[in-house]
Amino acid sequence: MNIEFNKNEDINKQLLYDVNTRLKKIYAGGGAKAAEKQKAKGKMLARERISYLIDADSEWLEIGAFVAEDMYQEQGGCPSAGVITGIGYVSGRQCMIVANDATVKAGAWFPMTAKKNLRAQEIAMENRLPTIYLVDSAGVFLPMQDEIFPDKEHFGRIFRNNALMSSSGIVQISAIMGSCVAGGAYLPIMSDEAMIVDGTGSVFLAGSYLVKSAIGEDIDNETLGGASTHCEISGVTDYKHPNDQACLDSIRNIMSMIGAPQNAGFDRIKSASPKKEEKEIYGILPENREKPYDMRDIIERLVDNSEFEEYKQLYGQSIICGLGRIDGWAVGIVANQRKVVKSKKGEMQFGGVIYSDSADKATRFIMNCNQKKIPLVFLQDVTGFMVGSRSEQGGIIKDGAKMVNAVANSVVPKFTIVIGNSYGAGNYAMCGKAYDPRLIYAWPSAKIAVMGGSQAAKVLLQIEESSLKAKGEEITQEREDELLKEITDRYTRQTTPYYAASRLWVDGIIDPLETRKVISMGIEAANQSPIEKKFNVGVMQT
Repeated sequence: MNIEFNKNEDINKQLLYDVNTRLKKIYAGGGAKAAEKQKAKGKMLARERISYLIDADSEWLEIGAFVAEDMYQEQGGCPSAGVITGIGYVSGRQCMIVANDATVKAGAWFPMTAKKNLRAQEIAMENRLPTIYLVDSAGVFLPMQDEIFPDKEHFGRIFRNNALMSSSGIVQISAIMGSCVAGGAYLPIMSDEAMIVDGTGSVFLAGSYLVKSAIGEDIDNETLGGASTHCEISGVTDYKHPNDQACLDSIRNIMSMIGAPQNAGFDRIKSASPKKEEKEIYGILPENREKPYDMRDIIERLVDNSEFEEYKQLYGQSIICGLGRIDGWAVGIVANQRKVVKSKKGEMQFGGVIYSDSADKATRFIMNCNQKKIPLVFLQDVTGFMVGSRSEQGGIIKDGAKMVNAVANSVVPKFTIVIGNSYGAGNYAMCGKAYDPRLIYAWPSAKIAVMGGSQAAKVLLQIEESSLKAKGEEITQEREDELLKEITDRYTRQTTPYYAASRLWVDGIIDPLETRKVISMGIEAANQSPIEKKFNVGVMQT
């Protein structure tokens, strides 16, 4: 070990500490007082419900924990968008779980709440995962109704998805464990089975106050839409339970009887840990995002037995492609090489940049993995495609388009881990969020933006200076430095993994040591959804 390794290790562990500190606050939801109010009603908290529901000592993969962080501050904040989503095991079966957190604004739906729910349903639909909704919500957050109600990807899309999921045979079970109001009442009732907790659960299109206002009828909420009403009179709900625990036990019992899913046929053998120490990743990954390192050192600490069958090793060296196994699953890995190498043509290939030959290699490798039915894993640390006259004349746009085309048309499941930089068109070619990865997670060291911070800040400074000069303002050196710092700080803040995770550009921020778990659980989920389409790269120039 050297000083550089130890420095990297300290920096990366500090970044991870910051992630865990933020998560601890997020996991507290609306805080201790709000939690006490829920407990006083005899209710379990949302995370307690999930913990009770999933199998003991089983893995839990949370999706979107950081969603809405540092957003909605004028409304008092909305930790985790007021809903907890993730993949867990119930009676041995992998499921998508969606649980409203009533400690956060009574579980009200903010714009990011809807986006997060839609992401959970998207994952469930792609992987044919049974879905369990633990409903406890006051409905749409009315002051922001214009940002959540009418558009295609807004609140109503959730119920459309309910219908499509049921029609395609994806099991949905809903438990009404608190309020379930107005449009939100459709979600549990559009599920295949709905149960309700006596005394705390209620479901109605309009509460007692609105009923009084609309038609002048005096009625209490329990009589209007409580467990007795819907289990004994209306028949809206299917099961009535005395408390949260009994309700969750019932879900576990139902899940234990669901038939086995079809198998997509992805290859898996007995899992083996990497032979090289995984924790050394902290020391290998530079604290400075511009510094080079050998991506093979990372790959060998992620794959089983540290064994990696590299494809076209001496060609297109700014991208590494090859076959390996992660937790027993066969995978094809496409990774940006950050080590500066010299090609056989005598050219220096700079770290993290995609060259024409690298794009060509990656395209061919992606096609091979589709032919062999091998899931793809993308490890991003990319600054973009190579620019300049030599690259343009060599057809970098054409070769880059081929790679983007192959990624877009890939039918095997794709998983993306943003390790470091994720800039510009490199984000697209390396299967960014727009290219439908089944899961996409970031390490604490990730940075996502259209270009690097220093380059972007200089461009933005030029624009700002031109605007000020047009207004007749004189730009002193002191003012220029001040503007540059202001622009750089703002841009840097927007490139952090927290900014990306808050807006659901990534599904979460993980410890690098959790990478194997994310990929393994993701492929296990994908294996429940047979591939029905054939790989077709479409029209590509040669």
